[in-house]
Amino acid sequence: MMKEFTAKNGEKVLLRPVQIEDAEQIIHAVAQIIKSGAYIQKESPRSVEEEQIFIENMIELDNMYMTALINNEIVGIARVIRGELEMKRHTGLFRTWLVHSAQGKGIGSEIMKYTLKWCEKHNLHKLCLTVFASNGLAHKLYKRYGFIQEGVQKEQVKIDGMYDDEIFMAYFLNK
Repeated sequence: MMKEFTAKNGEKVLLRPVQIEDAEQIIHAVAQIIKSGAYIQKESPRSVEEEQIFIENMIELDNMYMTALINNEIVGIARVIRGELEMKRHTGLFRTWLVHSAQGKGIGSEIMKYTLKWCEKHNLHKLCLTVFASNGLAHKLYKRYGFIQEGVQKEQVKIDGMYDDEIFMAYFLNK
């Protein structure tokens, strides 16, 4: 599944499945995000080899792992890892990130549309995610797309010496 669109600032953006060759760019972007102290649940990027193995595993398990590119440069990813047990195969865990320079351009909204379409195509019933309470922009985006809050883990993370809540949200498909 590929999708091309024009961002709010006029840049052409391509959303497409991740390929093995993307591993180096992905870990470089992750390193940038970690360094900026942004909302990412990762303390260090994988090695290129580890990322390649992760990509192969995602493809093999038929999970979603897509990338957002501007001028052939990876500016974000999104993934859905489906439940491994048969009793949870109808669920998926969603994770996404965008580098700072790609935020506020409507790319997050297009990633959500892409993801929900992928979930429908793969017969998922429930898409889950977590978001930090202080990440108001992402929280608003998820609510706008119909995600509901299922719970809150108070003071679950500590970022720059400050505690933050982790909000559990879900989207139900095929209602």
